[in-house]
Amino acid sequence: MTTEHFDGPTFASLGVRSETVQALADVSISRPFAIQEYALPIALRGADLIGQAPTGTGKTLAFGVPILEHLRAPEDGASGLPQALIVLPTRELGLQVARDLAVAGKTRNVRVLAAYGGVAYEPQTEALARGVEIVVGTPGRLLDLAGSRQLRLGDVRTLVLDEADRMLDLGFLDDVERILAMLPADRQTMLFSATMPDPIAALARRFLRQPVTVRAHHETEAGASPLTKQVVYRTHPLNKVEVLARILQADGRGLTMIFTRTKRSADRLAGELDFRGFAAAAVHGDLGQGARERALRAFRSGKVDALVATDVAARGLDVFGVTHVVNYDCPEDAEAYVHRIGRTGRAGASGVAVTFVDWEDMPRWRLIEKTLDLELTGSSGEPPETYHTSSHLFADLDIPQEVNGTLPSTDRTRVGLAAERLEDVEGRRSGRRRSRGGGGKGGRCGKTGAPRPADQAPGAADAAPIPRTASGDGGAGENGQRRRRRRRKPARPESDKG
Repeated sequence: MTTEHFDGPTFASLGVRSETVQALADVSISRPFAIQEYALPIALRGADLIGQAPTGTGKTLAFGVPILEHLRAPEDGASGLPQALIVLPTRELGLQVARDLAVAGKTRNVRVLAAYGGVAYEPQTEALARGVEIVVGTPGRLLDLAGSRQLRLGDVRTLVLDEADRMLDLGFLDDVERILAMLPADRQTMLFSATMPDPIAALARRFLRQPVTVRAHHETEAGASPLTKQVVYRTHPLNKVEVLARILQADGRGLTMIFTRTKRSADRLAGELDFRGFAAAAVHGDLGQGARERALRAFRSGKVDALVATDVAARGLDVFGVTHVVNYDCPEDAEAYVHRIGRTGRAGASGVAVTFVDWEDMPRWRLIEKTLDLELTGSSGEPPETYHTSSHLFADLDIPQEVNGTLPSTDRTRVGLAAERLEDVEGRRSGRRRSRGGGGKGGRCGKTGAPRPADQAPGAADAAPIPRTASGDGGAGENGQRRRRRRRKPARPESDKG
């Protein structure tokens, strides 16, 4: 059942309560997208559901509206225990889903908590103590909160597994099954996944009761979006940053996402752009959670207008106002290309997508172009060779002729990443040892050329390991270390141990 978004029924005509209809109307949403139109009648009657839909098709409201219809709000005498649980793979997606549900439930004062790792426990446990109706969270943090009995799941009547295939990719499936075992048997379960690999299909067979399957695809899966202007240039690796610097000075450019293939490339490029005067930041998997959230907040608020990202870090990221996407490194395949350019040209807005390819990228690019029927290279079959001085570059992308590779000081109006506060995500919890492995030293915070506070290691919000000493005092200093070495004289020196 594949379809596109069109003028069909309204949320009101589908039987959604007036308070929710009003909350959605306040943000100019009145008609459902395809996945919502097909899912709502099924989910509203309480049936289990499998929705095959990628990010960007509107699936949040496909499960969010039924949740809001079924739960008791504070004004209805809600107990304060969670009535709905949404399990998803990443913090960024969790924050986005929580925001959307809070907007849709605001007229009934529905309380939504986003629970995820990499930040302190206390704000989340305090919110649970005050009472919430909906919890949106990542598997590890949900298990931690449930294990400490801060999160009580006995009143959950609706469970959603969002981006289930992504949770499989990240190795969360065992954690998901542990969470499922904690929930009441009498519940509605909805599973959403872009694909249905065998382990996800097996999970659905085990935990869903006679589910109904609905499918909807992102409009860009059928080919190029008519709202996004797409161009491809063959560029020399040593000249790409010069070309990019001109693109970032195009007339009408707003927020821009720049995709690289590796984390190191993202760091290096963000630093180079920062040096040239652009408000740039990098986001990738090696950054500590505090640094990642800091970069995303700065990008959303416009303090930074050039976000350099890897594919994994940008998955599920939905930011309003992205006018340009630049594939600084050629995407790996058609799916990656569609995902990248889908960050612009959204919600009726126009966008620009630029792809750089080198000679070695041409076989990959030809396959992408053929798969998506793009025909961007014209009759020659080759992208135009492009340098920072090429006249067609300026003409194609509305770049003023007088610009060069450095942003003039008079145009440096954005405050940059340094103006965004780095939140304390130490997340230490008194008396609690780290329960999910890891600890110690973690990732690095990529440089962007701007001064910033020291960053956090990934997973630092999970309580830090307690230092152990021979005396058991938990904190011997330098002398304590020497005493231990003297007592362990027969053993190998400490520095030789793995």
